Amino acid sequence: MLLVFLVAAVVSQTAARFTADWTSLDARPLPSWYDEAKLGIFIHWGVFSVPGFDSEWFWWHWQGQQPPDQKCVRYMSENFPPGFSYPEFAPQFHAQFFNPGDWADIFKASGAKYVVLTAKHHEGFTNWGSPNSWNWNSVDTGPHRDLVGDLGEAVRNRSLHYGLYNSLYEWFHPLYLNDKKNGFKSQEFVMHKLLPELYNMVVRYRPEVIWSDGDWEAPDTYWNSTQFLAWLYNDSPVKDTVVTNDRWGAGCSCKHGGYYNCQDKYTPGQLPKHKWEKCTSVDTFSWGYRRNMHIKELMDLPSIIEDLVSTVALGGNYLLNVGPTPDGMIPAVFEERLRGVGAWLNINGEAIYTTKPWRVQTENTTIPIWYTSKGTAIYAIMTTKPPKGTVQLLEPKTSAATRVTLLGNTEALPWAPVKPSAGLTILLPELSYTPGQAWTLKLEGVQ
Repeated sequence: MLLVFLVAAVVSQTAARFTADWTSLDARPLPSWYDEAKLGIFIHWGVFSVPGFDSEWFWWHWQGQQPPDQKCVRYMSENFPPGFSYPEFAPQFHAQFFNPGDWADIFKASGAKYVVLTAKHHEGFTNWGSPNSWNWNSVDTGPHRDLVGDLGEAVRNRSLHYGLYNSLYEWFHPLYLNDKKNGFKSQEFVMHKLLPELYNMVVRYRPEVIWSDGDWEAPDTYWNSTQFLAWLYNDSPVKDTVVTNDRWGAGCSCKHGGYYNCQDKYTPGQLPKHKWEKCTSVDTFSWGYRRNMHIKELMDLPSIIEDLVSTVALGGNYLLNVGPTPDGMIPAVFEERLRGVGAWLNINGEAIYTTKPWRVQTENTTIPIWYTSKGTAIYAIMTTKPPKGTVQLLEPKTSAATRVTLLGNTEALPWAPVKPSAGLTILLPELSYTPGQAWTLKLEGVQ
């Protein structure tokens, strides 16, 4: 019997392994923590934070694209000496005020359950001492510290999940440019730079999210994406908890991978069949820090809350980005937004965390309403204050046991049916100010 049991265990373990093809990899169940988390914080931080102009694509817009972006050319000619090169920004990436504990406290206060830091953006600079990025990393130059490791420790000490963004391509890496010149028939960059760095990063930091990007110029076969993911899911230190997105090669987006991003700031409009995530930025013009940002260019708190609510109602996760300064500070206006989200979630988080989409995701009879569900409870989130003291919901099917409360208030609210066993008009209490200007009705005993 013992032998039979051992053989069965081995067979079961073998059967659970994933092969290096999309059919197998796409069938992997998404670890449950991710769907339950709902909210994450994205951080774009790197050498691009030093010029702090245009966006994190500054180097490409200045010296990569043809013709160059003249506002970037003009910014450099007016503020830096002739011949100044982009790598000369790296020693100015001091991060002297970077306190990972302070950052992690802000992220915890935001109500987020996971944090994703840029380990490497398209410029190729790594925020850790990568052995495959000599002198172009945060340990050899600039901060002279392991930013990825330091933040990871602080984030995990506050019981948050930690993930890393990694760009597959690098704009100006000579090995990549040579592979590109060869029509991606050679893989010198992948074999000698990308993959050794990725494996090292995973083993060293054990990220529970790998947010891949920079994939679109070449097919997944060039990047060896399926081989890497098979190792990640089968044999890596995070094989049971890691989640990945869908940016693993041209044509993979919204088709292959763990959860789907589809595109930046993606909004599906209706309930997708696959788990997805909306990544967006408080600064609507950039993901990285900009010295010249204006308040009118930032998402205000009600807009962020409405975006979060609609995303969760449609089954998505919400990844909200901030861009720290080169000296390691999260701008106060970003901190205010994050703490505002957390204050709203302190009251309304029951309608967000660990919820599932309801059979109807939204209606707009009196005002816009977004629905979520958890167990037998239905949550109707009002992202606009009703013009009168009542609100009408047409979709819920009521019963004699139907009970309605407002989150933050335990008293049952009076209601009347709109028609027999369907719809209800709810008499609301005085809706006091809440962060984000959104209120949640909890409905029990409805279908």
